[in-house]
Amino acid sequence: MPIIKSAKKALRQAKSREARNRKWKDAVRIAVKTVQKFVVAKNIEDSKKALSSAYKTIDKAAKKHLIQKNKASRMKSRLAKLAGKQ
Repeated sequence: MPIIKSAKKALRQAKSREARNRKWKDAVRIAVKTVQKFVVAKNIEDSKKALSSAYKTIDKAAKKHLIQKNKASRMKSRLAKLAGKQ
Protein backbone atom coordinates (compact mmCIF):
# COMPACT_ATOMS: atom_id res chain seq x y z
CA MET A 1 0.00 0.00 0.00
CA PRO A 2 1.20 3.49 -0.79
CA ILE A 3 2.39 5.66 2.05
CA ILE A 4 2.97 8.98 0.29
CA LYS A 5 -0.11 11.17 -0.11
CA SER A 6 0.38 11.58 -3.87
CA ALA A 7 0.81 7.83 -4.30
CA LYS A 8 -2.49 7.24 -2.48
CA LYS A 9 -4.23 9.64 -4.82
CA ALA A 10 -2.61 8.00 -7.84
CA LEU A 11 -3.91 4.63 -6.66
CA ARG A 12 -7.45 6.01 -6.31
CA GLN A 13 -7.25 7.50 -9.79
CA ALA A 14 -5.91 4.28 -11.27
CA LYS A 15 -8.75 2.26 -9.75
CA SER A 16 -11.44 4.58 -11.08
CA ARG A 17 -9.84 4.70 -14.53
CA GLU A 18 -9.54 0.93 -14.58
CA ALA A 19 -13.23 0.55 -13.77
CA ARG A 20 -14.21 3.03 -16.48
CA ASN A 21 -12.00 1.35 -19.07
CA ARG A 22 -13.20 -2.12 -18.12
CA LYS A 23 -16.81 -0.99 -18.62
CA TRP A 24 -16.10 0.05 -22.22
CA LYS A 25 -13.98 -3.00 -23.04
CA ASP A 26 -16.71 -5.27 -21.69
CA ALA A 27 -19.27 -3.39 -23.76
CA VAL A 28 -17.21 -4.00 -26.91
CA ARG A 29 -16.84 -7.68 -26.13
CA ILE A 30 -20.57 -8.08 -25.43
CA ALA A 31 -21.51 -6.21 -28.62
CA VAL A 32 -19.29 -8.46 -30.74
CA LYS A 33 -20.65 -11.62 -29.13
CA THR A 34 -24.22 -10.43 -29.64
CA VAL A 35 -23.64 -9.97 -33.37
CA GLN A 36 -22.03 -13.41 -33.59
CA LYS A 37 -24.93 -14.99 -31.71
CA PHE A 38 -27.53 -13.49 -34.07
CA VAL A 39 -25.52 -14.46 -37.16
CA VAL A 40 -25.23 -18.08 -36.01
CA ALA A 41 -28.98 -18.12 -35.29
CA LYS A 42 -29.58 -16.66 -38.78
CA ASN A 43 -31.64 -13.85 -37.30
CA ILE A 44 -31.09 -11.23 -40.01
CA GLU A 45 -33.06 -8.29 -38.58
CA ASP A 46 -31.55 -8.52 -35.12
CA SER A 47 -28.06 -9.06 -36.50
CA LYS A 48 -28.30 -5.83 -38.51
CA LYS A 49 -29.35 -3.88 -35.43
CA ALA A 50 -26.66 -5.52 -33.33
CA LEU A 51 -24.04 -4.82 -36.02
CA SER A 52 -24.93 -1.14 -36.02
CA SER A 53 -24.75 -1.04 -32.24
CA ALA A 54 -21.42 -2.89 -32.26
CA TYR A 55 -19.97 -0.40 -34.75
CA LYS A 56 -20.99 2.46 -32.49
CA THR A 57 -19.50 0.83 -29.40
CA ILE A 58 -16.25 -0.07 -31.16
CA ASP A 59 -15.87 3.44 -32.56
CA LYS A 60 -16.41 5.01 -29.13
CA ALA A 61 -13.85 2.69 -27.56
CA ALA A 62 -11.35 3.63 -30.26
CA LYS A 63 -12.11 7.32 -29.75
CA LYS A 64 -11.33 6.92 -26.04
CA HIS A 65 -8.05 5.15 -26.97
CA LEU A 66 -9.10 1.93 -25.24
CA ILE A 67 -8.43 0.03 -28.43
CA GLN A 68 -6.27 1.15 -31.30
CA LYS A 69 -7.80 2.64 -34.42
CA ASN A 70 -6.56 -0.21 -36.61
CA LYS A 71 -7.88 -2.85 -34.22
CA ALA A 72 -11.28 -1.17 -34.26
CA SER A 73 -11.23 -1.15 -38.03
CA ARG A 74 -10.23 -4.81 -38.13
CA MET A 75 -13.00 -5.79 -35.70
CA LYS A 76 -15.61 -3.94 -37.73
CA SER A 77 -14.37 -5.50 -40.93
CA ARG A 78 -14.55 -9.02 -39.51
CA LEU A 79 -18.03 -8.43 -38.15
CA ALA A 80 -19.22 -7.11 -41.51
CA LYS A 81 -17.69 -10.11 -43.26
CA LEU A 82 -19.39 -12.46 -40.80
CA ALA A 83 -22.76 -10.74 -41.17
CA GLY A 84 -22.44 -10.81 -44.95
CA LYS A 85 -22.30 -14.59 -44.96
CA GLN A 86 -25.96 -14.87 -43.97
